[in-house]
Amino acid sequence: MTRLRTRAAALSAVLALTACAGLKDALTAHVDLVAKAGSQELSVKRLSEMMTAAGVPPRKDVALAISNLWVNYQLLAQSAAKADTFTDAAVDEAMWAQIAQLKSKKYYDIVSKTFPRPDSSQYEAKYNAGEMLAARHILFMANTQPGPAAMKPAQVDSVRKEAEKVLKLVNATNFADMARKYSKDGSASQGGELGVFPKGAMVPEFEKGVLALKPGQVSGVVQSPFGFHIILRESWNEAKDKFTAEYAKTSQRGADSIFMANLEKGANVEVKPTVAKTIKLIAEDVDAYRDDNAVVATSRGGNLTAARMAKWIAAFPAQMRIREQIATAPDSAMPFFVKNVMRNELILHAADSVKLTLDTGETNGIRTAFRASLSNTMAALKITDKDLADSAKTPAEKERLAASRVEAYLDKLLHNQAQFVDVSEPVSIALRKKYDARVVQAGIDRAVKEAEKAKAAADSAKAANLPKSMVPLPGQAPAAGAEAPAPAAKADTTKPATKKPGN
Repeated sequence: MTRLRTRAAALSAVLALTACAGLKDALTAHVDLVAKAGSQELSVKRLSEMMTAAGVPPRKDVALAISNLWVNYQLLAQSAAKADTFTDAAVDEAMWAQIAQLKSKKYYDIVSKTFPRPDSSQYEAKYNAGEMLAARHILFMANTQPGPAAMKPAQVDSVRKEAEKVLKLVNATNFADMARKYSKDGSASQGGELGVFPKGAMVPEFEKGVLALKPGQVSGVVQSPFGFHIILRESWNEAKDKFTAEYAKTSQRGADSIFMANLEKGANVEVKPTVAKTIKLIAEDVDAYRDDNAVVATSRGGNLTAARMAKWIAAFPAQMRIREQIATAPDSAMPFFVKNVMRNELILHAADSVKLTLDTGETNGIRTAFRASLSNTMAALKITDKDLADSAKTPAEKERLAASRVEAYLDKLLHNQAQFVDVSEPVSIALRKKYDARVVQAGIDRAVKEAEKAKAAADSAKAANLPKSMVPLPGQAPAAGAEAPAPAAKADTTKPATKKPGN
């Protein structure tokens, strides 16, 4: 079963667009505006100057990321200046992913208790029959694969003879000690132990060698692409605890799969044929799809919209780099990704259908986590009420001071002079729900063009200041004012070449 994997999200670059964002962009296309955050505005000139000064590529995705950071920080500054508090309802809405995670886990814990349990009295028979295997080995490495690193036949034969020599000294009792002494792979320190593994997990030659043994027996010399092995198939007493734990996990995974398959079958999940293009566009600019009700998948429990998918993508932990994975994944992988998200939706729907709720302790824990994230971020930016009160008294003064501090911080950040301060996804959601915040795509485009012009001018000036004697690289125009190298004399092919004496 694919459980809900989200944790307390720590993702930046979130913008809550209103349903009329496209209209706003059209109406403000003539204005020198890139973004708005409450009472603060980010101009085309300011953004292009930030990009140029920081030396970042003048690309739309970079401009959008910086703009969203600016919105995050400015909204946070205004919230701090006003000493705003968020109601429990607002926090719960912002922390939907964490609430969904807990609800799904509680529901799964209830359902999993109904899964059939394997009969432990049959474990030994299943182990002896080879349903799962446990082995140790002593490996004498010999690369016989085609390529420059392949050993010569004489070298391979030498390794084989070494293995055959050690084999005469090995038995089931001393196997672990002999593995520590002679094995050439990472399992040597564990006495050659390879743990419990299912059929198909090892290369065919090795698996065949294990299956040829009865529990407790030692093999002869077995050759595989890795070299030569001496194998011990562990006895039941040696493997019992490991087998029991692994077999229980395997049975649980099997029950999970059956549960999810039945859940999907009952829901009749269908993914739209054009989903790959849609998902990649959402991952490229999550904020543009926050209010998009286009359907990407259907089920009897409800439809999965682009807006809902955008929320899921934004809620994935930052370390998973889900947006980058989507961007580089083949289109054929997107329907599977959508089905995995739909599984989370189905589990939540099932939890709601049985009226499953969080208890007071769980709810308070989620709200406490949100408020801690909010206060810690403000403290890192030095815009807490205490930080501002030292230099500003009125709300207006505090707002101006907080805005100037985050502007200064952003400049330092873009110059790698400050440590990145993340604004978590829940905090971003709450801020954008409370304040007016938007990004104007037309302004982004103009800022990128201005940054491109500035970069071209800087590159031209740099080229003009190069030493005039500098020879340009192949394909590069000579520096301004530099003399082009004289063309090489063209050989006269009308006369036969003469050989000089001594040549």
